[in-house]
Amino acid sequence: MQSESAINRNRTFYVMAAISVIAVGLASRTIAGLFPAELGKYPGDALWALMVFFFLGALLPCCRALHIAAFAFAISCVVEVSQLYHAPWIDSLRSNSLVHLVLGSGFDWRDFPAYLLGASVGLLVEKIFQCASQLGWVSKA
Repeated sequence: MQSESAINRNRTFYVMAAISVIAVGLASRTIAGLFPAELGKYPGDALWALMVFFFLGALLPCCRALHIAAFAFAISCVVEVSQLYHAPWIDSLRSNSLVHLVLGSGFDWRDFPAYLLGASVGLLVEKIFQCASQLGWVSKA
């Protein structure tokens, strides 16, 4: 059995997973009814943290999954706290749709649980794939 510290992720899979999460996240903002309306924008916030998890998994293929989840959560939190800073130059950048998707624009402490959920889902998905791989259910390639 392979120890967690010896994990070497398939970078292509993680990049493709991140791109897929981006697609679902964009759809969550544009397709009415994709997620229950009561959840508001929070599914998109959770998906943002999940995307960060997958990109970090591709960038740090030998890093422990728990560390990647912690890094994804921390990055999400730093980006959220950065939204407290409002200077004309950064607000001008945030008015661009793409930059707005990456940096956001308005701080909301309620986003933190969504980020924690997204990073945790990434950790859970990775653990499920590790178990499936060790059992021979999925290819390690």
